[in-house]
Amino acid sequence: MSLTARLNALPLDDLDGRRALLGEILAGAVPDSLTVLPPFFCDHGLRTTFGEKVFVNQGCYLLDLGGITIGDRVLIGPRVTLTTAGHPVEVDERFEAITHAPIVLEDDVWVGAGATICPGVTVGRGSVVGAGAVVAKDVPPLSVVTATSAVERRRLREPTRRP
Repeated sequence: MSLTARLNALPLDDLDGRRALLGEILAGAVPDSLTVLPPFFCDHGLRTTFGEKVFVNQGCYLLDLGGITIGDRVLIGPRVTLTTAGHPVEVDERFEAITHAPIVLEDDVWVGAGATICPGVTVGRGSVVGAGAVVAKDVPPLSVVTATSAVERRRLREPTRRP
C-alpha cells in the first residue's frame, strides 16, 4: 500500500515512474499497453495480472488476496472495486477468518463506473458490467449485466455469542 501511495503522488505525465512503480507493486513487468490512471489502490498487488491493452480509470480498488486475472482489451471504469476477500457470513464466524476467491475478467470485458465485482466471480469474454452494478455470481460471455438491488438470499442463524 505504501507503493500505491507513492504511485498516486507522481505527476500524471511521469509515465516512466508510474510504470516502474506499477512493476514493483505487481512484482514484475507490466505490459507496455497497460494504462492505469491514478489514484489507484490495491492491498497486495502480487496476485494481480494484466493482459494487453487494459485501461484502468481513476479511483479503482483491486483487493487481490484471492487473485485477480484481467484479460486483454479490458476497460475498467472509474471507482470500480474488484474485491477477492471477505468474511464468513455467519455472525459467530466473522472475526475468525478471512475468506477469499479469485476474480477473472476475460478478454474484451468492460466494467462500468462504480461497479463492484465480488470474490469468486468470472466475467465472461466480451461482457459488459453496467455502472454501479454489484456482481456476486459469474457473468456468461457476451452478456450485459446491471443492478444494485438488494435481494434477501437466506436468513442467518441467531448468534450464540457476541464477538
